[in-house]
Amino acid sequence: MTTSPSPDVDRPDPRSPALEQRTAVGETRGIALFCHGGTVASVEPPKARALSLVRMRAVEQSVHGSTADRGITTALLRYRVAGWNGEAADAFQDVRWAIERLRAQHGTDVPIVLVGHSMGGRAALRAGGEPSVTAVCALAPWTPPGEPVMHLGGQTVAILHGLGDRWVPARLSAEFAVRARQAHARVARFTIVGGHGMVRRSQRWHGFARDVVLAGTGLEPMPEAIATALTRPSPEGLAVPL
Repeated sequence: MTTSPSPDVDRPDPRSPALEQRTAVGETRGIALFCHGGTVASVEPPKARALSLVRMRAVEQSVHGSTADRGITTALLRYRVAGWNGEAADAFQDVRWAIERLRAQHGTDVPIVLVGHSMGGRAALRAGGEPSVTAVCALAPWTPPGEPVMHLGGQTVAILHGLGDRWVPARLSAEFAVRARQAHARVARFTIVGGHGMVRRSQRWHGFARDVVLAGTGLEPMPEAIATALTRPSPEGLAVPL
């Protein structure tokens, strides 16, 4: 069994966010930025062993292991604070910081795919219109009513949500997906058996993220199931069983 190499940690200041990067084999042809979950309100730093961080690191390691030889560099973002914190939208601000760091390090022409879970899904979707971002993969995203969508016009968005999710009801991402399509985003939404933690059928969650990363960076065609869902009308293209 092979293991992922230890990541390079980029934290320019103790009070800033941090990026754990695992580099591509050879030239970086695309970047996947992973954004973990959090909580509604907290100004405490995320704990090193927080389940939200552990879950997302597992997805990041899996994607890196299956895409590094294709030229994908992965980066796991560790936020300054664990909470979204209302209008401060701290996680979103940290994602924007991370995108700028990655653009500075790897070049502005390298495509970036955002992969976010729960609160991280909300942050990734909020940052979907940032420079160099070519697609968003939102896993069980926390998308409360009224979450902005207009900035996603023309963007590719792939959503996967567990039907048994008790923390973030699947209906929230369904409502978000409808509004995002109305804003002319290219949205495909899939459902899966299981809850919020991405533990049940974990390989399907990991594979979904991998497929969106490879297609979003232009290294492979979009898988047929996702490509078809992107073109199917609502609601058929927004509630596809995985």
